[in-house]
Amino acid sequence: MAGRDHDLVTMRAPSLRLAFRAGVVAAGLLSSILCASAQTIPGFNASRANKGTLGVVSGGADGTYIRIAADLANVLDSEDLRILPMIGRGSLQNLKDIMFLRGVDIGIVQMDAREQLKAENLQDDAIQRLRFITRLYNEEVHIIASREITDIRQLEGKKVNIDKAGSGTNLTARLIFDKLGIKPEMTTFDQASSYAKLKSDEIQAALYVAGRPVRAIAEFQTDGRFHLLSIPFEGEIAESYFPARFENVDYPQLVAQDEPVDTLAVGSLLAVYNWPENTDRYNRVKRFVNAFFSRFDEFLQPGRHPKWKEVNLAADVPGWKRIKAAQDWLDRAASASNPSPEAQSFESFMESRGMAASAEQREALFRDFLAWRNDRQRAARRIPRQD
Repeated sequence: MAGRDHDLVTMRAPSLRLAFRAGVVAAGLLSSILCASAQTIPGFNASRANKGTLGVVSGGADGTYIRIAADLANVLDSEDLRILPMIGRGSLQNLKDIMFLRGVDIGIVQMDAREQLKAENLQDDAIQRLRFITRLYNEEVHIIASREITDIRQLEGKKVNIDKAGSGTNLTARLIFDKLGIKPEMTTFDQASSYAKLKSDEIQAALYVAGRPVRAIAEFQTDGRFHLLSIPFEGEIAESYFPARFENVDYPQLVAQDEPVDTLAVGSLLAVYNWPENTDRYNRVKRFVNAFFSRFDEFLQPGRHPKWKEVNLAADVPGWKRIKAAQDWLDRAASASNPSPEAQSFESFMESRGMAASAEQREALFRDFLAWRNDRQRAARRIPRQD
C-alpha cells in the first residue's frame, strides 16, 4: 500500500499538492512535538497511547458527521483505544484524506462519493485503497427556500447555495439538479454563511445533505419567511436515492404541523484505508471494529444521535468491499447465532446440571467436552460389530 505518505502524484492541481504537503508537514511537526513532550511526562506511556489511537475524519461543526464521530469517541474510548474526531471538508475530501493523509484511519462519507474520484483519475486507486466497515444511516437532502418558492422547479435560474466544492452536499446537489433538468445559479458558500445570505436575500435557497435533525437548521430563525422545499422522487432520481420525509417534530419552524415534506436521502458509511493484514495500522482498525461491533447497543441509548437507530451493521454497500476485520467479526457473530450440534449438546448438558461458569471456564469445559466426545467416537469405531 505504498504511496499514502508521500506526494499525490495523481493529483493534477499544483495548489492542491502544495496544500496537501503543507498539511502533512504541519501534522507531522505537531505529532513530533506532542510525542516528544509526552515522553517527558512521568507515568505516561507514549508508545501505548499512539498504538491505540485512531483518527476519524467527519464533517463540519454543525453537521451530523461530527456528532457521530463524537459518539464514537465517547462510547469507545478506553485504555487501549482512543478515537480522535476530526472536522472534515466533505465526503470527497474525506476519501482523499483516508487514502493519503497521515493520521486519518477512518472517515464518514456518502455512499456515492467514491464515484466522484473518476474526474481526478483516482478511481482505480480508491478501489485498491478503500474499504468500508459498515453502512451507517441515510442522510436527507434539505433545501431551505423562501415561502414564495413552492416547487423545486422554480429554482431555475435562481441563486442556490450548494456548500463548498468537494463537499458531499456540493456533489449530490449537482447530481440532483442535473437529473431533474433544473439549472439554478449555484453558489458555494459554507453552510453558516448561506443562512445569513438567505435572510439578506442574496440567495434564494440553500441546500444541505445531512442526517436529520441538523442542529443548525433546527435553530435557524425563519421569522416565518422560509420553509423546507419538497423534492420529487421520480425518474433517474429513484435509481440513485431513497425517498425520505421531514416532519414537524424534526423542524418545527420549517415544516407545518400536518404537512410533512417529501425529500430524498443518500446512504453513508464508515470508510477505512485497506491496510495489509497484521500490520500495526490494520491491527488498530481491527481493535476499533471489535469494540464498535461488540458495544454497538450502547450507541442506541438515550443521549446518542437518533441516527444510530437506522444502522444495520451487516448491510452490504453496492460497489464497496468490507474490510476483512469487519467481515471476520460478522462471520463469527453469525456462527454464534447458529450454534453447531456439538455446541447445542454442551449447552443442554450445562443447563441440565445447573452449572454456572465464567466465559473462560465455559470455553475450557467445551474444549474438554469435544475431546471427550472425540475419544468416545474413536473408541466406538474400534469395537467389533456384534451381529
